[in-house]
Amino acid sequence: MKNSGSCLCGKVSFTVDKILPSIAHCHCTMCQKFHGAAFSTFVEVKLSELHCLTGEGNLQSYRAENGTIRKFCRNCGSSLIFESKYNRQEKTTEIALASFDSISHVVPDAHIYTQTKVDWLVLNNNIPQYLGYRS
Repeated sequence: MKNSGSCLCGKVSFTVDKILPSIAHCHCTMCQKFHGAAFSTFVEVKLSELHCLTGEGNLQSYRAENGTIRKFCRNCGSSLIFESKYNRQEKTTEIALASFDSISHVVPDAHIYTQTKVDWLVLNNNIPQYLGYRS
């Protein structure tokens, strides 16, 4: 089953053949600012299993000081893709979970970078929490 998604305005759309099992809520300050939220949730996929259907030319990239790349729709600003050095080595990318229109069942399995979690958010679920990346 393919999982489909798009940006807010629909100019960028994609499908993913398979989602890799590590799905985390990231509480780093860059994710907070990029998403305008307390945390972001990304799913990792192999590049070979990500298919852009429309609007690849509408993706704008931002390269952070730490070398990560974040991609968003230049028309509506929707946060879509995150890429780190690890992703480039492994030929994977990470897609914002909230950008999927239709997705097979996924379950986040970690809270990462909780050292920079916003003070007003209380994590009261049974998902493991890590001060940085997974240990």
